[in-house]
Amino acid sequence: MTVKPILLQELPSDLDKTRLPQHVAVIMDGNGRWAKRRGLPRILGHQRGVDTLKDLLRCCRDWGVPALTAYAFSTENWGRPLEEVEFLMTLFERVLRRELKEMMEENVRIRFLGNLEALPSSLQDEIARSMNETKENTGIQFSVATNYGGRQEIVQACRAIATQVQEGKLNPEDIDEELFGHHLYTHEIPYPDLLIRTSGEMRISNFLLWQLAYAEIYVTQTLWPDFDRKEFHQALLNFQQRERRFGKV
Repeated sequence: MTVKPILLQELPSDLDKTRLPQHVAVIMDGNGRWAKRRGLPRILGHQRGVDTLKDLLRCCRDWGVPALTAYAFSTENWGRPLEEVEFLMTLFERVLRRELKEMMEENVRIRFLGNLEALPSSLQDEIARSMNETKENTGIQFSVATNYGGRQEIVQACRAIATQVQEGKLNPEDIDEELFGHHLYTHEIPYPDLLIRTSGEMRISNFLLWQLAYAEIYVTQTLWPDFDRKEFHQALLNFQQRERRFGKV
């Protein structure tokens, strides 16, 4: 299924452009259930989910949300059936190859977060090419968490900092939140203001554990392939109705 190009759409009038999240993160849950309810193979749910993500990326661009991060494949997802995992790896590679030209035209900068060395070599090549070719783009910042785990990310950051201390390049008292953040995959982008999870599950599933400390969380029963601009509009309205105190009065 191919998504037709969508013309720029203005921000809905009931949203305040000065109070939009600067970074939205999404846990794209429910592809398999969406397909099952329609008597379709799970892989078709994943294909439809790619189209949904592409439209959300465009919607963020249209409405002025400068950063989007999508949880595409977790470190735990290797435990899924082999056929499904192999299909996902092939799908990621095919989508990257197909969409790179369009990302360049739309000024998208893409990053990948996670342990990329464990991915198939051909997919690693496509990831490297897409990140390199879009690195000068100044439009929406699009991050894809692939073979990503929040605990794994924190452990690798601790190891990197401990090595610097061991080598005498860093004093323990110099370690603070800012320095720790520089050792995370997300060190070049702001932390998310809003996390959206589809399919009704009330958990963050090892996603951006450090970065989501003060993010607002919005959960919808809608399955990911059915998450459209109307649903995103509701998520943003809900976000703007909240009072963000960051632990203060």
